[in-house]
Amino acid sequence: MTRVAALRDRLQQGILATCPDVRINGDPANRLPNTLNISFLYIEGESILYHLSDCGIAASSGSACTSGSLEPSHVIRAMGVPFMAAHGSIRFSLSRYNTEADIDYVLARIPEIIRKLRAISPFAPV
Repeated sequence: MTRVAALRDRLQQGILATCPDVRINGDPANRLPNTLNISFLYIEGESILYHLSDCGIAASSGSACTSGSLEPSHVIRAMGVPFMAAHGSIRFSLSRYNTEADIDYVLARIPEIIRKLRAISPFAPV
């Protein structure tokens, strides 16, 4: 679990460094070592998932409790995540089978996906 948590933290730090208007959902210290729930403001989570899937990257929207629903997770909302951020919430779940190369692959693709989606988002600030 220590190795998986380090991969999760590397993924989180990389996303925060390359994507503006992002927030981590949940307690930064007291959380599962394999899970990163992160919100990308001004973008629908389903659009992000579509583009990630095209790159062969598996993720989920919202929390595990509402996976597959288009509504923002009630769990994410109960944590005080604003509505617009909750709609752009993505959950990355890692396992012992993930590698640093997997994290590098995600980090190489996600900034461009986010830039592309924000460019066409009616919610993004001008």
